[in-house]
Amino acid sequence: MREINCSEIIPVVRKMCMDANFYIGDDVTEKLKEFYEKEESPTAKEVLKIIMDNNELAAEVKMPTCQDTGVAVVFVELGQEVHIAGGDFVGAINEGVRQGYKDGYLRKSMVADPIIERKNTKDNTPAMIYTDIVPGENLKITVAPKGGGSENMSEVKIMKAADGLDGVIEFVVDRVRRSGGNPCPPIVVGVGLGGNFEQSALLAKRALLRPLDDINPEPKWAEVEERMLVEINKLGIGPQGLGGRTTALAVKILHKPCHIASMPVAVNIQCHAARHKSAIL
Repeated sequence: MREINCSEIIPVVRKMCMDANFYIGDDVTEKLKEFYEKEESPTAKEVLKIIMDNNELAAEVKMPTCQDTGVAVVFVELGQEVHIAGGDFVGAINEGVRQGYKDGYLRKSMVADPIIERKNTKDNTPAMIYTDIVPGENLKITVAPKGGGSENMSEVKIMKAADGLDGVIEFVVDRVRRSGGNPCPPIVVGVGLGGNFEQSALLAKRALLRPLDDINPEPKWAEVEERMLVEINKLGIGPQGLGGRTTALAVKILHKPCHIASMPVAVNIQCHAARHKSAIL
């Protein structure tokens, strides 16, 4: 049994909150360059260039790439041979978020009451924490700040099995069409298939953690991802909704078994920053 003290977790989460907002992943940078070269619209190319310049400047001066520094979504893979000692595990993650958003001068966007009072918690807590127990003696933490503009364009639909693959693709593409420029395209589209109502949404969010340059290990789903991406980029929404062929940088699918009577489908849209950082303790 390996012991990890909560005091070790706090600074790691603190740093990831800042790094995720300051430094855009290499996979995102390369995709932006790839689509910049292919883009035919002068306006779209200019917007993509501004996005890339903004990302470089953010890293250089250590400032957020966007004013919306997001809800702190935290994915945890906790090895079953790990014992968390020295305090409250969830409290340690929230303290890391609290420190990271304060020390990084990141916008605090959480309200304690969702409807009636809507008072800001003033430290961006609580984080949205999802924990999986996995084999081993490591603790992996991923911090994925999620902005409101893209989250607001996400949707879950319980479809009929008879709707089939064509129905699923139509729903995903239509969700992007209805989103327009609101999620700050070019976007990344996470799609969760199967499970049940809540698991499909979580699958869609987890799909956004896949590297943009990876290829789905299941050829049939790799083909579906490419088909969806092509159809989405035919919409003409373009970077920041100003037109062009670059509406999405990637579509990523995760799936699980589901009940014979239902076919849950979730779409979780991410903005062009696709922010997330991971650490293993």
